[in-house]
Amino acid sequence: MELARIAASLPSSQVVGDPGVEITDLAYDTRTVSEGALFFCVRGSQFDGHELADRAIDAGAAALVVEHPVASRVPQLIVDDSRAAMAVAALEFFEHPSDELAIAAVTGTNGKTTTAFLIYSILEAAGRKPGLIGTIESRVGGEIRPAVRTTPEAIDLQRTFRAMLDAGDRSAAMEATSHGSHLGRLEEIRFSSLAFTNLTQDHLDLHGTMEAYFEAKRRLFLEGRPPAAINVGDPWGRKLAEDRPDALTYGFADDAEIRPEALEGIDLKLKGRFNVENALAALASARLLGIDDHAIARGLEALDGVPGRFEAVDEGQPFTVLVDYAHTPDSLENVLTTARELDSGRLICVFGCGGDRDREKRPLMGGIVAALADVPIVTSDNPRSEDPGVIIDEIVAGMASDMEIIQDRRSAIASAVEIAQPGDVVVIAGKGHEQGQQFRDRTIPFDDREVAREALRRLGAATT
Repeated sequence: MELARIAASLPSSQVVGDPGVEITDLAYDTRTVSEGALFFCVRGSQFDGHELADRAIDAGAAALVVEHPVASRVPQLIVDDSRAAMAVAALEFFEHPSDELAIAAVTGTNGKTTTAFLIYSILEAAGRKPGLIGTIESRVGGEIRPAVRTTPEAIDLQRTFRAMLDAGDRSAAMEATSHGSHLGRLEEIRFSSLAFTNLTQDHLDLHGTMEAYFEAKRRLFLEGRPPAAINVGDPWGRKLAEDRPDALTYGFADDAEIRPEALEGIDLKLKGRFNVENALAALASARLLGIDDHAIARGLEALDGVPGRFEAVDEGQPFTVLVDYAHTPDSLENVLTTARELDSGRLICVFGCGGDRDREKRPLMGGIVAALADVPIVTSDNPRSEDPGVIIDEIVAGMASDMEIIQDRRSAIASAVEIAQPGDVVVIAGKGHEQGQQFRDRTIPFDDREVAREALRRLGAATT
């Protein structure tokens, strides 16, 4: 595609140099630049892409997208905002894939991953040949690909949508995050359905206030006004529904159009009230896509679990071990409340909080575990650049009752398993499906499920 065609999709842009240069790919990271690529000089939190222009050219970039002219031996496309230009240019370069692909998106603090998996299962049951984009993985033409981030950058999203079409997919289930909205990654996507699950405290390190966090979600429903499904059992969902009176409402609220009774007769394998809401979100989304109730039921029944979401680890032990991604106050409360209902014994909870993320939720999560668990064990999560001990201190500040502190996560999980008695429930919360633990200078292999499994095997060997 010639640079001139991409420039034409950006009316306020200006080309300096040859507009006829051939563009073979798009890139925003110098590590992914290929010969003939158009490189977007994007300002980030750590680097300014304008300072990396020479590196991109040396790697093969045929032209640059810049917010101001830079010293360059290749043509430059000058725009007001390089990040915003990525979304528009990607749409043009990959030839508007969402016009052909029915995209069912889910946004909200909690439940996005499970709801996206449920929608994928329904689309599959309905013969809609779906793809998937989310926190755990992506699926393109049935091939599983690792997820880099929950909502990829605009270029990566449009590239993936085009790859889905080329591989025979005709629909896609995807998670739409507030980061994706705030950073413009979701611009120029035509959603065939968009579901709102809930809004609870998270990501205030990015958004600052709950109102700003809500606005990042809200704008997705107002720009282009996609067919919407909204949980009016959630107070922020109720507020959103006032802006979208045409939305299909669902939830436990008495006036919701789709209530839990809609699931009667369906053998839903996923446990807990929160998963009822997730199933209702998927059901509402499917109806917006015109899928019949028989296919919806088959799809809901076909999903027997989601990796790292209330996932049981079973090595024949006489107690329950569950691994869950819960890393917000609300999700942690939901998981512990549901776990309490599974057996009559004690509830043991291993949890921590991530570094370089919303600090305000740390004492809140500590307070929730102190109130709901019989045996709270505070440990390290992904400390990233922070001191794990400081994070733990901030968690413990919200805990009025006794707790055990074991900073090493592997040791904390082993301790929880060792003290568990028949009938107890052990919940290992925070990391779910993740397969690494992030520190300041390194990421080490770490999967809560495998660590728990190893501890259970050692326990079993010691008792035989």
